[in-house]
Amino acid sequence: MLIDFFYTLRSAKLPISVKEYLTLLEALQMGVVGPASDNADGSGYKIDDFYYLSRTTLVKDEKHYDKFDRAFAAYFKGVELIADFTKDIPLEWLRKNLELELSPEEKARIEKMGWDELMETLKKRFEEQKERHEGGSKMIGTGGTSPFGAYGYNPQGIRIGQDKSRNKSAVKVWDQRAYKDYDDQQELGTRNIKIALRRLRKFAREGHEEELDLDETISKTAANAGWLDIKMRPERHNNVKVLLLMDVGGTMDEHIARVEEMFSATKTEFKHMEFYYFHNCVYDFMWKNNRRRFSEKFATWDIIRKYNKDYKLIFIGDATMSPYEILQPGGSVEYNNEEAGAEWMQRLTNAFPKFVWINPEPQGVWQYRQSISVIQQLVNHRMFPLTLKGLEEAMRLLSK
Repeated sequence: MLIDFFYTLRSAKLPISVKEYLTLLEALQMGVVGPASDNADGSGYKIDDFYYLSRTTLVKDEKHYDKFDRAFAAYFKGVELIADFTKDIPLEWLRKNLELELSPEEKARIEKMGWDELMETLKKRFEEQKERHEGGSKMIGTGGTSPFGAYGYNPQGIRIGQDKSRNKSAVKVWDQRAYKDYDDQQELGTRNIKIALRRLRKFAREGHEEELDLDETISKTAANAGWLDIKMRPERHNNVKVLLLMDVGGTMDEHIARVEEMFSATKTEFKHMEFYYFHNCVYDFMWKNNRRRFSEKFATWDIIRKYNKDYKLIFIGDATMSPYEILQPGGSVEYNNEEAGAEWMQRLTNAFPKFVWINPEPQGVWQYRQSISVIQQLVNHRMFPLTLKGLEEAMRLLSK
């Protein structure tokens, strides 16, 4: 059984060796995890215990956790691995029986609430509601036109218990979501991104004689009648410094592959590159590890102070969110931010005068997203699509 499990993990491109697989088998033989007590015959193991044991023994780098989770779930066919973060709301209220589909005319007739009214009404619903609701327009439930719940439709609301975004209209998301780090080892299917990024390179000879000058060595050796004459030269460095800020999670899940290509290419091309993650809009903190984004925070003020203004600032994000998230204090979908995202955007662009925003969303839809228009104004229309032409134009602007 576990032989196939091992090959499943390897097919998911996880760097797992036979030695690590044997360590897992040894741990099982030594009883590190015990048999499941609820099995009738006392055989087998609790799936959660086996998951944590196998992840501990087989995965040596946290950046591979997401790949491992997907491969594990695929092998054991639908095992739930993610903890329940909706305990304060009865799961029965959010059971999916239907998913509402409305015509454009029906959607247009549904009224939306303002920010203050939305938050105040949610508090009232918690006090009033005692049971599950489905297909309604008022209570916390599923499949209706209420602004609170899942699998229904409302022009703006608070998404509760839904597995992923459907209409891109939620102004708050009740569930604490687990995002994955972008993989900087992603193999590029094309060299086009690297070629586009090279427009930003600025080389200089620096340091001690530490790099072999092959052409000069061959020339001098030939001129010296074949006696080897090794010539060295200072190592060639790219002096450009890049600060990369990447949107992750939510609607960005649709663009993971392309952003990983961009991330991988950027790490290859620029020796001086720093990166941080944010969700939807930049606020008072960012993070480097998505699994610990609430425990290992980096204050945005500290980031602004840490890096000099000669860093080129590159945002990567689809800028698709509720406009409240940009303009409203407390507008973040995940917590109550004291200052609006627009304030932090202005501080960052003032601190790093050379900046661009790279948007993976097709440029044809930008005009239909209010939040994209707002971000475009905040970045002085320095927004470019994640295409070869877009990257070339962005790098050309940054190099001026």
